[in-house]
Amino acid sequence: MAWTRGGSFRGSRGASFAQILKKNILAPPGLAVAYVSPAVSEVNSLLDPACNTNCGGIRSKSIPQELIDRYKRGETHAVSALYHLSQVLQFQVELKETVTTGNIPGFYFAFCVVIDGVKYKTGMGINKKEARARAAQLALEDLLPTLDGDSLLPEALDGPPPLPVKESQSTGSEIHPRRAIYERQNPINEHFPQAVRELLSKLMDSYPEFSACRSTVAAFITQSPSGCEVVAIGTGNYNTKESATPNGRVLHDSHAVVTARRSLMRYLYRHLLLFFSKNRSLEEKSIFQQDKNTKLLSLKSHITLHLYMNQMPKGAAQIPSNLRLNPFSISAWEMNNQISLHVTVEGKVFSVFSPTFDQAASRVVSMSASDKITQWQVLGFQGALLSHFTEPIYVSSILVGDVSCCDVRGMEIAVNQRVDGITPRLPMYYCVYRPHIILVPTVCPEVGAGANTNAQWSHGINWSQGDLSLEVVDGLEGKTVEASPFKSGPALASRLCKAAMLSRFNLVAKEASRRDLLATVSYREAKMMAKPYQEAKSVLRSYLAQQGYGSWVAKPPVSDHFSM
Repeated sequence: MAWTRGGSFRGSRGASFAQILKKNILAPPGLAVAYVSPAVSEVNSLLDPACNTNCGGIRSKSIPQELIDRYKRGETHAVSALYHLSQVLQFQVELKETVTTGNIPGFYFAFCVVIDGVKYKTGMGINKKEARARAAQLALEDLLPTLDGDSLLPEALDGPPPLPVKESQSTGSEIHPRRAIYERQNPINEHFPQAVRELLSKLMDSYPEFSACRSTVAAFITQSPSGCEVVAIGTGNYNTKESATPNGRVLHDSHAVVTARRSLMRYLYRHLLLFFSKNRSLEEKSIFQQDKNTKLLSLKSHITLHLYMNQMPKGAAQIPSNLRLNPFSISAWEMNNQISLHVTVEGKVFSVFSPTFDQAASRVVSMSASDKITQWQVLGFQGALLSHFTEPIYVSSILVGDVSCCDVRGMEIAVNQRVDGITPRLPMYYCVYRPHIILVPTVCPEVGAGANTNAQWSHGINWSQGDLSLEVVDGLEGKTVEASPFKSGPALASRLCKAAMLSRFNLVAKEASRRDLLATVSYREAKMMAKPYQEAKSVLRSYLAQQGYGSWVAKPPVSDHFSM
């Protein structure tokens, strides 16, 4: 049910919240209900059609013919189409690397699609990306003829088996036994946190006076056959109290994962410069490869990107792990703010539906870290400017090292379930990329003896591979502190600010001989020229609003109207 201005709050959000409830809870059999409001009746009809006297049977929906048609017309990538079908039809899909078949000369990569344990034909290619695409095409060739466009699926198949209603706390392994096996067997659970811990310790050994800045940590790690490597790191827990400025030199959001992501963007710019250097040896050191047809770059086939966080991100991901709402209770409606969009104001979190947030509307706000991760897993972590040069860049796994968490249910809902069904609406290359979300050992840094804890409560650090020193930023001020080891100049603008990013963008555009991009007169114009990215962003935000999660709060346009 779409949200309309002036409409009922509960009624406007009923359908989407009911879907989330249906995926995560189950009503106890034989529950007597004396009175059921129309809004809760909507929930009941989705959760248990047999309990709704107004329902004429099990609700159903058709096979996504539009998606199939778009794939056949070449408008949707085979891998994206396959994963979206798996979401709608609720089958488990996996792309597994295998061996080449037959007597094939030369070196090829080989992958096969496995659907609910059944292997499909092997696809081969000169790189892993091409092999995955071919494997997906072969699987769809066998799968699509079995799908009748007029057939119907029972609504009961619209989500995974619901969890039982119970008040006792459940562990992640009880809820997701397959994840428990994965966590025990996958070595990245130990290697990635250890790599983050070692780098953080090395950085703090050089600057012990800033060790109090590292209580909240996020980092991006690349993995390749040669091992794993931390390429960007960020700490912090605040966003600025300053108003929007038209010069692009104030950081609005300094939460750890946002800081780490902007550090990652600096890392990506460095490797774009390597790729466009016109020097063969430097180009080979770049993490990028180029598609001969589209000329867009992507990560080399043997490189994957991963995100580590030592705390569950603020917002929808922080749903209490022991929350098992009775779907027939009005408390379900009172608690649905948990999965709505959230904003942060000076480090404090509010639902976009909260009246407390309305009182803070005059100040600069940022969307919550949970919501930003949701957006990045659809639009890519590269952002608008970098999308002029690259395909969307997604993380393969999100690793949470929060000792207070026993499961990642909130992250699964925030990152995956809220955007179920959006892929067919997105432009080419964009999709809902579902990362592995797992609990891992925490990075528990000890505060150094020389740290000034009271003075650094709002400070955060940033670093990316290639940096000679740390930068320390005051999150409330949005600028570098005087004592920071790295300072860009007397104005104390951070190397992560928009103006710094635009400077790097112009440098890459010059190296790539992109005269069209060099002709842009402002930061905003350069962003808006990334048409597919802007289309995907518009689709995502409209979809979230239509599903009842609220409206995305955009920063004032004045913050983007600047040039170098």
